[in-house]
Amino acid sequence: MTETTVAAPEPAFKLARAPVGLVILLGAATAFAALSIDMYLPGLPAIAAGFHVPTAAAQATIAAFLGGLAIGQLFYGPASDRWGRRWPLIGGGVLYVIASIVCATAPSLPVLVAARFVQALGGCAGTVIGRAVVRDLFDHRNAARVLSLLMLVMGAAPIVAPLAGGALVAAYGWRAIFWILTGFGVLMTVAVVFYLKESRSAETAAQARSEHPFRAYLALLRQPALVGYMLAGGLNSAALFAYISASPGLLITTYGIPPARFGLVFGANAVGLIGMSQVNGHLLRHYTPERILSMARMVSLVFAAVLTLDAFTGLGGMYGVLVPLFFVLGSFGFMGANTTAAGLNVDPVRAGSISSLMGVTTFGLGAAASAMISAFHDVGPRPMALTVLLAISGSAVALYTLAQPRGR
Repeated sequence: MTETTVAAPEPAFKLARAPVGLVILLGAATAFAALSIDMYLPGLPAIAAGFHVPTAAAQATIAAFLGGLAIGQLFYGPASDRWGRRWPLIGGGVLYVIASIVCATAPSLPVLVAARFVQALGGCAGTVIGRAVVRDLFDHRNAARVLSLLMLVMGAAPIVAPLAGGALVAAYGWRAIFWILTGFGVLMTVAVVFYLKESRSAETAAQARSEHPFRAYLALLRQPALVGYMLAGGLNSAALFAYISASPGLLITTYGIPPARFGLVFGANAVGLIGMSQVNGHLLRHYTPERILSMARMVSLVFAAVLTLDAFTGLGGMYGVLVPLFFVLGSFGFMGANTTAAGLNVDPVRAGSISSLMGVTTFGLGAAASAMISAFHDVGPRPMALTVLLAISGSAVALYTLAQPRGR
């Protein structure tokens, strides 16, 4: 008789303590993108009305921002490996502030779209360099733990930002949102100047100076495991951005939720994602990031299939869509930190370049998902559900065939 073996947790792993100030600073730096998207979502219908265009046309500002995030990442990773983490981050902050002012004063939708693209070019510095700083200071599993902790700070954006954005739109109009973002950019840049210490190692600097950035990229792209983690995380983010892009039209237009209450639903989903990211932090005491990924991805596939079924059949109405969507988004709390930590661990000396490649993949696929949502010209649940299912399915294929070919 064959004995059945039950997989047991690994021995408890001692996790390092991360300074609270560092977690707050890096969390806020990496929150540039989330804040810049989530705060202005409630104002999207008002922006469309102000420029006399359909809401679907105004969604181009989301795709432009995601495209800027994807392109900008190619520069900041190699730059931070070669010149250090601080100065590229400061330069990105200054660019973000200037572009935010242009957004606040934009006279037309094309100008706003262009300014959002430039705003993203500046804001993505925090996303790329924040991850690289974490890998500079912590080893593989501790990096995953710290990245989960950053979600406590980053996660405030999807909860607070839509509520604040809705209140600002109601009281002062949509342009007020971009003045607030300008102030946030100024504060963060000043904080980096005075409080963030250089963390890049001499080994990383020597490696960066010895090879052209494109050679570093080519060397990294030849590693199937890294490509697998990039695609697994990037397609997971594509599903998230499909939801973000569709949520104003779906919740406000289709389901009739007032803009002032939009943030409550949006924030509830963010709470689920943040909560699961903290559960992930506890699981890292007993399991590696790779093992958690292999378990979590299958769970999210099940909920994505239920979401799509309900969206196309109308089963359960609004709650038939929102309830499985909550669980789909919650499962993402196990994906982001672990795919990032696993990918950075493939070649730690090139942490900045890996962070760039992962960022390009994340936001490039996110921009494609956002553009797909806009192309449907349908604010109902079907485009969002189908895009989410396709993205999560692709993420699972990349994870189980490239990153973990023998994954269980």
